[in-house]
Amino acid sequence: MRLIGAGSLVYLLAVAFVLSGFAQTDPQRLSASASDGDEAARHRQGQTIFRFDTFGDEQLWTNVLRMHEVIPTVSPVTALAVGLKVDADALPPAVVDALRAGAVDLTNPAVTSELLRLNAVVGVKGTVNEAGQLTKVGITCALCHSSVDDSFAPGIGRRLDGWANHDLNVGAIVALSPVLDEATKAEFRSWGPGKYDPRHHAFDGTNIVPLNSPSLPILIPPIYGLKGVGFETYTADGPISYWNSYVGVGQMGGHGSFSDPRINLFIRQTPDLVTPKLPALLDYQLSLRAPKPAAGSFDRVAAERGKAIFRNEARCSTCHQGPSFTDVLSGPDREVPLLHSATEVGTEPGYAARSATGQYRTTPLRALARHAPYFHDGSAPDLPAVVNHYDRLFGLNLSAAQKADLVEYLKSL
Repeated sequence: MRLIGAGSLVYLLAVAFVLSGFAQTDPQRLSASASDGDEAARHRQGQTIFRFDTFGDEQLWTNVLRMHEVIPTVSPVTALAVGLKVDADALPPAVVDALRAGAVDLTNPAVTSELLRLNAVVGVKGTVNEAGQLTKVGITCALCHSSVDDSFAPGIGRRLDGWANHDLNVGAIVALSPVLDEATKAEFRSWGPGKYDPRHHAFDGTNIVPLNSPSLPILIPPIYGLKGVGFETYTADGPISYWNSYVGVGQMGGHGSFSDPRINLFIRQTPDLVTPKLPALLDYQLSLRAPKPAAGSFDRVAAERGKAIFRNEARCSTCHQGPSFTDVLSGPDREVPLLHSATEVGTEPGYAARSATGQYRTTPLRALARHAPYFHDGSAPDLPAVVNHYDRLFGLNLSAAQKADLVEYLKSL
């Protein structure tokens, strides 16, 4: 079967646009639609920011890291292998048909640029000129916090906003930059899929500034089911918009301002392209509901027994309280998070020590079965490992049957 190269793919896309009336989503146009202030428009604006807004972070990914020079050498096969996802809804029908027929050469790096031209690579925003050259690249929130349902093929499907991309190897991708030294590249490569270290460095608009070393990567968390949780990060440094600002400016490299004397980080850039967008972004994030357990994914009878164990013998509900299964808001002042030391919960202390609080919040148990591994550092590969950890830590002496029932209950959440 003849495979379509990049030049033929460009022609195919042009034909598809004419025949199907397909038009690429324009984030600026969608953002403008929210000017009337109605709830639905605000939701659309937040979704557009989450999916497509780079906050001007091309200043890091293009001007400093020069990733626009590297990405054109990466084939779609390689991009999928490091966890990048493709939004099937962004592909014109003719391209979808060609992909299904195996008529697109996914080993050809030039095809990657064409996917970027279509805004089809989830969380990566590229500017491609008429000659097919990638001239600018940035990233969006969706890079780490969206996946796809694999309905078309592994790594290609409909977007799943709010799902942690645990296939994404951020370190391996960044290590492709031609400006980093070999020691830094090796450190980034050591992170592995689904992990990132937000305390390792920051970008101040001009330079990559060291924060802490050695690197202590943490799991990229899911961001669905956040409504009503409060202090949503692993160490409860602040509410969602605090973290959006920290990451949007200091980690993604957005053109904006962030200040927190607790961690001695002060970044000021004008105009601020991040802060004005935080309310709409928060609105969209809070709308993302945790997915329900897949049909047949747990034993309902055993889960009912496990629910009783959760509340009684295992004492899980001491900390995992209420509908959000966390006690972070249960202190005397709801404006001050209730936290736990690393020793109290038997977890790695180094990451918390680098945060503004120095402690960890109780993890809300939303859709647990969907996002293994567990704990901030991914040290528990599955739910039985989580149960065994606390059984040992607190001397619960649960029987094998009780542990199994408790796992079934956790899978049901």
